[in-house]
Amino acid sequence: MNLFVDALAWIFSEDRLSGSNAILMRLAEHLYFTIISVAIAAAIAIPVGYLIGHTGRGRELAVGLSGAARALPSFGLILLLVTIMGVLQVQAAALIAFVLLGIPSILAGAYAGLEAIDRRTIDAARGIGMTEWQILWNVEIPLGLPLLIGGLRNATLQVVATVTLAAYVGLGGLGYGIIQGLALRRFDQMLGSAILIAVLALVLDGIFALIQRAVVPPGVTAGRASSAVQTGRRTLT
Repeated sequence: MNLFVDALAWIFSEDRLSGSNAILMRLAEHLYFTIISVAIAAAIAIPVGYLIGHTGRGRELAVGLSGAARALPSFGLILLLVTIMGVLQVQAAALIAFVLLGIPSILAGAYAGLEAIDRRTIDAARGIGMTEWQILWNVEIPLGLPLLIGGLRNATLQVVATVTLAAYVGLGGLGYGIIQGLALRRFDQMLGSAILIAVLALVLDGIFALIQRAVVPPGVTAGRASSAVQTGRRTLT
C-alpha cells in the first residue's frame, strides 16, 4: 500500500509537470508512436482484409500469417530490427515492429466484418443491380464497420503496451519511467509509470468502445431490438 501511495506521489510531484521527464512530454511521445503505427498498420491491413472478405479468397493464408505475427515476441522483434537496421535507424526499426504487431488484429477485424454479413443481404444487393464496388462500399463496409473498429481497438491496445519498450532503445514514451526506475531501483517511479500506461490504455479502450457502438447501422440496431422483443414475447407465451 505504501508503494502505491509513493507511486501516486511520484505521478503528481512537481517534477512530473515540467522538465525533460514531464508526463505530458512522455505521453505525447507514447501517443505519437501509437497513432503512427496503428495508422500505417490500418493502411496496409484494411484493404487486404476487405479484399479477402469480399472475394473469400486467401483467408487461410491471412489467418496463418496473423497467427504467426501474434506469436512474435515484441521485445525480441524490436531488438532484431534495431540490430539489422543499425542504431541510426532505431525509430524506423521500432515503428516497423509496432506496425507488424498491429496488423493481425486489424486484418482479422476487416475480413471478419465482411464475412459476418448474411449472404442473403449480399444476394439482394446484387439482385437490384448493384455493382461489386457498390456492394462493397454501400453494404459490406457499413455493416462490417463495428468488427473493424473492434480490430482497431485490439491493435491499439497491443501497440500501446508494446510502445512501452520503445524507451529501452532510447525513444522515450511512458515506458521511460519504468526503464529508468529499474536502473535506479525507484520502484515508486516504475509503478507510477505502469499506472499511467494502464490509464492511457483504459482511456483509449473506452473511446474505441464508444465508437464501436456508434458505428452500428441504425437498421441493424432496430432489427436486434425487434428480435429481442419477439423473443421475449415467445418466452412469456
